[in-house]
Amino acid sequence: MQYRLFGRTGLRVSELALGTMTFGQEWGWGSDLVESRRVYQAFVERGGNFIDTANHYTGGTSESYVGQFIAQDRQRMVVATKYTLNGRPDDPNGGGNHRKSLTQSLEASLRRLGTDYIDLYWVHIWDPLTPLEETMRALDDAVRAGKVLYVGISDAPAWVVARMNTLAEWKDWSPFAGIQTQYSLVERTSERELLPMCRALDLAVTAWGPLGGGVLTGKFQGGVKPEGARLSSGPFAPMYVNEHNLQIAAVVGELARELERTPSQVALAWVRQQQHRGVVIPILGARSLAQLQDNLACLDFTLTQAQLDRLEAASAIVMGFPHDFARAMGAFVFGKAMTDVVDHRGQKGSDRAPAGPSKP
Repeated sequence: MQYRLFGRTGLRVSELALGTMTFGQEWGWGSDLVESRRVYQAFVERGGNFIDTANHYTGGTSESYVGQFIAQDRQRMVVATKYTLNGRPDDPNGGGNHRKSLTQSLEASLRRLGTDYIDLYWVHIWDPLTPLEETMRALDDAVRAGKVLYVGISDAPAWVVARMNTLAEWKDWSPFAGIQTQYSLVERTSERELLPMCRALDLAVTAWGPLGGGVLTGKFQGGVKPEGARLSSGPFAPMYVNEHNLQIAAVVGELARELERTPSQVALAWVRQQQHRGVVIPILGARSLAQLQDNLACLDFTLTQAQLDRLEAASAIVMGFPHDFARAMGAFVFGKAMTDVVDHRGQKGSDRAPAGPSKP
């Protein structure tokens, strides 16, 4: 296991994170305390130090389990949790990104985790009803109080993240150090705005759903789910099953057989090797020790450029406007020097070469 710097910080986190939405059986598909502990211990023994949970995963059981597991080695572990989710549906202030929600959620998370501070505190999802200034100031207060060390945001548009960090810079508040977003071979739309933003602003990326809701695990052959097989845990898994994604999964399966690896390992290796897009850290979510051990084996090999290109071609997305338009208009911006100018920030002139319109 290697370690990454988490965005524009000195914090060192393992190149894989352990997601713990599977810790607890309240949602009907998680693991009990014994199996959750085995998963946690195997991750730590492999060198993992980055644990991801949330205030209402399995009704709070996930945080409680994590709190028990980290108790003997709290100083070493980088513990991330989240707020925003509503644990009291009848209470209009029971969730959201406002100060009251943050204060209540943070105190409850600290109790369940059995710790005095949280290493990384995530805004779980964008709340359009709460002013961005209120959220950033409340997060900064938590940092200044010593209850939180770093902050980040999950599941939010790029313009929201950029604006909030700009506010933090202006006001001398604690900025986001990273984002959490859905990212896999079957869900690459983060490449349009979120990942370029993170590279430009030096924000780390933790990728949830790297196995595409189970579609990339090899459970499907010829588009058919085997008897007794199930999708990955979570309420959104069924949306991944469609013809396009199954075609991508077939390519992953072919490559896995050639490499004598499992499809899960190939899919995770692809995400892990997206470092040219910035610091990208896959989140592993395993219900059993066997699943985790299989996932951890993605560390044991490296995909070649030809293999990466093969996966890229199978899963490529349409970038859309303005990206495709700007690329097509490149010759009208750069002129004859377009393919000769080398960008020291990472893009060769030839990478900007368009298919070429015949006229502007």
